[in-house]
Amino acid sequence: MRIKIIAVGTKIPDWVAQGTAEYLKRMPVDLKVEIREIPLAKRGRDNNPEVACHKEGELILAAIPAGDNIIALDVHGRSWSTETLAKRMEGWRMSGSNYSLLIGGPDGLSPACVNRAQELWSLSELTLPHPLVRVLLTEQIYRAWTIINHHPYHR
Repeated sequence: MRIKIIAVGTKIPDWVAQGTAEYLKRMPVDLKVEIREIPLAKRGRDNNPEVACHKEGELILAAIPAGDNIIALDVHGRSWSTETLAKRMEGWRMSGSNYSLLIGGPDGLSPACVNRAQELWSLSELTLPHPLVRVLLTEQIYRAWTIINHHPYHR
């Protein structure tokens, strides 16, 4: 099974890179987790944030491998517990499908990305900085794997 995290932003802080790298290196060989970075569209006083979000959305959609199931991380999505994520991942593994998880930029995901997703997932009702979401998401994927495999990490 492969999980591809498609995230807006290429200039991430070192602590984010270190955090995601730590969890990615812990992943087992049968669970391939990749991060694909999408450049942040230009924003400024003269640029419309909706236009920037639309451009990012086009790049995100182009980066989704054919046949992947798509889950958009969105504040309006459903909240899952870690145990629910573990059950879902077990189902994903049994289905033999691959998944793309979409993380938007500072203005969220474009409507096209949200509409293309089979499911919307909310990590929190809090507004989280999009780089932090990478660390949180990779940790939760790893934690869910430990639950599935009865590893002592999750207590």
